[in-house]
Amino acid sequence: MLDILDAETTIARLALALAIGLLVGLERGWRERAEPAGSRTAGIRTYGATGLLGGVTAALAAALSAPSILVAGLVSFAAIFGWFKYREDRHDENFSVTAVVAALLVFALGALSVVGDYRAAAAGGAILAGLLASRETLHGTLRKLTWVELRSAIVLAVMTAVILPLLPDRAIDPWGGFNPWEVWFFTVLTAALSFVGYVGVRILGPTRGLIASALAGAMVSSTAVTVAMARTAQTSANPRPLAGAACLAAMVSILRVTGVVLIVEPRVLVAMLPEALAAALVFAAFGLLFLLRGDREAAPADASQNPFDLTALLLFALLFAVVSTASAAVVGQFGAGSLVATSAVSGTFDVDVSVLSALRLLGQGVVAATIGQAVLAALAANAVGRLSLAIAAGPASFWVPYLGATLAAAAVGFAVYLAPLDALLSGM
Repeated sequence: MLDILDAETTIARLALALAIGLLVGLERGWRERAEPAGSRTAGIRTYGATGLLGGVTAALAAALSAPSILVAGLVSFAAIFGWFKYREDRHDENFSVTAVVAALLVFALGALSVVGDYRAAAAGGAILAGLLASRETLHGTLRKLTWVELRSAIVLAVMTAVILPLLPDRAIDPWGGFNPWEVWFFTVLTAALSFVGYVGVRILGPTRGLIASALAGAMVSSTAVTVAMARTAQTSANPRPLAGAACLAAMVSILRVTGVVLIVEPRVLVAMLPEALAAALVFAAFGLLFLLRGDREAAPADASQNPFDLTALLLFALLFAVVSTASAAVVGQFGAGSLVATSAVSGTFDVDVSVLSALRLLGQGVVAATIGQAVLAALAANAVGRLSLAIAAGPASFWVPYLGATLAAAAVGFAVYLAPLDALLSGM
């Protein structure tokens, strides 16, 4: 049912309909600015008038409570504009239908701005103008796109939009560890990070692309970043920069957990901050070292490289499901009597859940020092989990440097843990 609007509202919305047409017409007219006057079917004035026509037609339909007026107006406009555009294209031997579709959208958006959600109409007009203005960029990207990249993008879309919503978002095993939705979400996340990292390397170059994808991805899951880098290393001429990116992801993971502790329970921070920062600094140093040294030794990137392999992803999903179920079974068997041990087990592949569970126990008979130890245990177990997946998914040339960085970070963190806090402060 079309809404009848008051005069002031109608005038304002008609102005929006005109603005949408002028915005699209500005882009269309700019492309044809060198053509003689009167040689084109539509320019900035015609598109502006088209948006206003759509708004006026919708206003008349609302005033007369006759939606058929709007339908008839759209059909009539489509026929008239299409005829003129057909004559122009025959003269120019052109087969593009973009101008016709753009004009129909301007008419429809003009109508929407009057009798519908004016915010959606304004957003639609801006998106349409941006889409039309990005023709060269889109066409250039399409020419550079390989079949492997296109196939990977389609597979990722199916995994995300088709399969993920169909899976149950609940644990289906007796221990509460196997959640099909979470397992598949983690698999999709890993594939997406692989794809983003692949695109980042192609756009930004090996070093900057890896750094950007690793830092951004680790804000969500450092484990997913590590697995993605490990699988990419299988076909890489020089896996060392990939190991460096995984080290940076590990650094971000530690800093992210530290931020969670600071926000949720700052009282626990003193019990884990020195060790966490020490390990993070070691990962950062190794990451930059591997990236900088590997960049000088790097071979040119292979443009035909697969952004991600579906078989490897399915194997990873199976492994993750088995490990998650086994971890939940162990926790269920032994209970939460030993917080440190429980946090270490549950933090193997889900450090955030483990840390938050431990932080909730502050004030319930568990002191801050014990919770700090549990947080550190979860971080250490998560590092072991990342390392085990890196060994399973990547070549030795990837996981050996990553193993060295992990051992160094663990050793430095443990040394700081053993050193009295007052001794550390006095040495600064």
